[in-house]
Amino acid sequence: MRYSGGNLRETTMPADGGATDRIVYSAPIGDEVKTTTCYMCACRCGIRVHLKDGRVRYIEGNPDHPVNRGVLCGKGSAGIMTQYSPARLQAPLKRVGPRGSGEYAEISWDEALETATGWLKHIRETDPKRLALFTGRDQSQSLTGFWAAQFGTPNFAAHGGFCSVNMAAGGLYTIGGSFWEFGEPDWERAKYLMIFGVAEDHDSNPIKIGLASMKKRGAKIVSVNPVRTGYSAISDEWVGIRPGTDGLFIMALIHELIRTDKVDGEFLVRYTNAPWLVVRNPGGADDGLFARDADGKPLAWDRARGAIAADTADLSPVLVGEFTLPDGRVAKPVFNLMAERYLGEEYAPEAVAERCGFSAERIRRLAAEIADVAFNQTITLDIPWTDVWGRKHETMVGRPVAFHAMRGISAHSNGFHTCRALHLLQMILGAVDTPGSWRYKSPFPRPIPPGPGPAGKGAKPNTPLAGNILSFTHGPDDLLVEDDGTPLRIDHSFSWEAPLGLHGMMHTVIGHAAKGDPYKIDTLFMFMANMAWNSAMNPLETIDCLTQQDENGDYVIPHVIYSDAYFSETVPYADLILPDTTYLERWDAISILDRPIGSAHGPGDAIRQPVVEPDRNVRQFQTVLIELGARLGLPAFVKEDGSPRFKDYPDYLTNHQRTPGVGPLAGWRGEDGSKKGVGEPNPNQLQRYIENGCFWRHHLAPEESYFKHANATYLANSKAMGMQGQSNQIVLQIWSEPLQKFRLAAEGHGTKQPPEALRERVRTYCDPLPFWYAPLEQQQHDTEPFPLSAVTQRPMAMYHSWGSMNAWLRQIHGSNKLYMSRERAAADGLAQDDWVWVESRSGRVKAQLTLMEGVNRDTVWTWNAIGKRAGAWMLSPDAAESQRGFLLNHVISEWLPSQAGPRLANADPVTGQAAWYDLRVKVTKVAPGEEGVTAPHPDVLEPPPDMPDPPDILRFNAGGQKP
Repeated sequence: MRYSGGNLRETTMPADGGATDRIVYSAPIGDEVKTTTCYMCACRCGIRVHLKDGRVRYIEGNPDHPVNRGVLCGKGSAGIMTQYSPARLQAPLKRVGPRGSGEYAEISWDEALETATGWLKHIRETDPKRLALFTGRDQSQSLTGFWAAQFGTPNFAAHGGFCSVNMAAGGLYTIGGSFWEFGEPDWERAKYLMIFGVAEDHDSNPIKIGLASMKKRGAKIVSVNPVRTGYSAISDEWVGIRPGTDGLFIMALIHELIRTDKVDGEFLVRYTNAPWLVVRNPGGADDGLFARDADGKPLAWDRARGAIAADTADLSPVLVGEFTLPDGRVAKPVFNLMAERYLGEEYAPEAVAERCGFSAERIRRLAAEIADVAFNQTITLDIPWTDVWGRKHETMVGRPVAFHAMRGISAHSNGFHTCRALHLLQMILGAVDTPGSWRYKSPFPRPIPPGPGPAGKGAKPNTPLAGNILSFTHGPDDLLVEDDGTPLRIDHSFSWEAPLGLHGMMHTVIGHAAKGDPYKIDTLFMFMANMAWNSAMNPLETIDCLTQQDENGDYVIPHVIYSDAYFSETVPYADLILPDTTYLERWDAISILDRPIGSAHGPGDAIRQPVVEPDRNVRQFQTVLIELGARLGLPAFVKEDGSPRFKDYPDYLTNHQRTPGVGPLAGWRGEDGSKKGVGEPNPNQLQRYIENGCFWRHHLAPEESYFKHANATYLANSKAMGMQGQSNQIVLQIWSEPLQKFRLAAEGHGTKQPPEALRERVRTYCDPLPFWYAPLEQQQHDTEPFPLSAVTQRPMAMYHSWGSMNAWLRQIHGSNKLYMSRERAAADGLAQDDWVWVESRSGRVKAQLTLMEGVNRDTVWTWNAIGKRAGAWMLSPDAAESQRGFLLNHVISEWLPSQAGPRLANADPVTGQAAWYDLRVKVTKVAPGEEGVTAPHPDVLEPPPDMPDPPDILRFNAGGQKP
């Protein structure tokens, strides 16, 4: 090759002797390219990693991958600097000084595993619930949850209760799916998209691709968010709502649509429980339950035949009225009850406008726009399909209004009902899995609610739990509580405090363990959960719990095991460190049993394969967990003779079967790889994934594409592929009977009832129809001294704290400021770059102010997880992240204000979702001389032994030398 005119020229010599010249527009980057799955956020994009001499040279998007189609963000490209970060842990460590001191001794893997096995073996032989296994964004929860169940502890959970369980539970109990991982807008056909609380960190590349497509087509995008960044900034209209009032706004839209008769009655009758009859018997044990026939089928009131089974194919129901059933009871249709609630004056635009922060006229206009697109601009596709009643439809007709939502509406203590309300809005428009609306991602939808209740009752020594630990409660009998109502789980999930705690409550584990509430634990085992910093609602409170000692000088949490790849703020508080690999050094499954990469076009899953070899004494956490399972003799991890069943994690991925024929990966099953979804283990399965770019996907036929909740072909094929256990219609639930069962228990019915101190709480918040209430924290303390809401957003260039050690991403977000409305700042006598105190009922933090127009006047905000503790992540103690960066978590409380009765988490009362965004603060200028450095400023953390000294300038050398 030679350089000429700005390009490389390559001369080739064919066999016939005639030399040819061609221009090479891109010179070879390395000597090898491997595909895998990105792990710089939870988007799970496909990537191509270019290598030279075994080292990473360049990372690009995989153009064949269904998630990102070649698009890659700055985080993904910067994975090189995550791989070669000086913050990577080097070897197993045992604490030899006090927790937090950083005093560790390097040990062998044999000693590390023997130590962990000794602690865990004793627990399993005596009281397995004294182990709490809690993980962060590990994306392997099908393994970790299964391992915990085999161990016999009910105390397992992952990141979801800290992040967006309101979103998941709200959707799964209403439409059998949810936003983001379980569904997506119809990007190709939607004409109007309204997004709620969507920041730029989740699903970012698919959303960017989708938004670009919509803008090219001229579709309207409306963003409802207190802050105008990213997606809000490119939207056609920004609705700068006050935090925590999204539900009010949504219910006002519902009010207007019902008031103006802009409702898809045919959709409601055919696909939802709107016509089902609800017993009206105040004070009775059946009040609020569905009226059913002798076979248990819900009843509807047919115009000609009276009370008949609601699933009758030719049903012609009456949706409004009060009816007397054959047994003399009185009942009303669900639609009637819904209309009564949302036509109430409390949800009229005039009643909610001031609280939401914009005019009633704007609410009415937006409702009218939505209705116009939904009912006057319908989409018809010439695709025949068959419904579950066997009826043939020649076309698919859809209402091209789509909705999308994320953490901004979820992370409030009223978030569950807000999320449910948004799904009700979809239903009354007929905008669920229809052309142009919101669509399910396979393998959803699922039955409502799916599966049996959570496992955890009757835990006893040396005995696995039967079932899934994180599952779905159908009523009080499924709760994990003692006879007196005491929680069975250390985090209080699935108790009367959080009946639908589907994802567990990671944010309460350490606080409850320190108090021994409801019992003491022996070992806290964590993976990728930075609980001493940004994964705690209040880091200093959490650190206090981890270092708390009893009267004998022993730690109240005796053992802490932690696995991570990097020196995070949590590492110094663990007793045993099991160093993990990086995402480019490991195997992983983005499993259909857990969090697959399915889309509206069909199910899919993916793997990670090692593209480089570790250069440290580290091991993949999943392989370590499997070895611990074998050492402990957990039945699923050993053979009959007691020898290990699996050699390592890849062996587990290939050969583990959760049920016959169903394993972690759905592609290329069967001995010859010819089966999909269900089939015998294939010894070459992982190789088939690698050959296909490390992913598998199945394309739905056109007739399966929409109406999946009642599409006979889709449901039958979904069952055949093992994605669900039945092929019946999934009836969308406006009125939630499981919630009403909890309410009835609180009213004194049934054998399992809440403790007296929680009775009114359960009765109020387990409402079968969504309703709005002020966030609990704001109800229970005087907010007048704290006039501003304060929220965080995760920036597009960082994800949680995962970019903390990345030299390239740190240049984008090396510090953060507090953002405030310019108008509000002027009124409060504050100016650009002022240093201020941000004070809540729980404490205060010092930060520097910056002003902007694109924020709700009564809201301040900052980027999350930019501020770091000095010394962590092998950053210099004077790094910008610790000197000028700050963490808003320091002023958030994990607990609600003092009250009579049990100590309750600052969380949603239905799901236990951490209520990050309920925070209220005041902002005041610091005194002269206090400027310059953020606060609080905990002591500098000391690094573990044998960590490499970070260079003054960290750069990537294209020649392949170590950075």
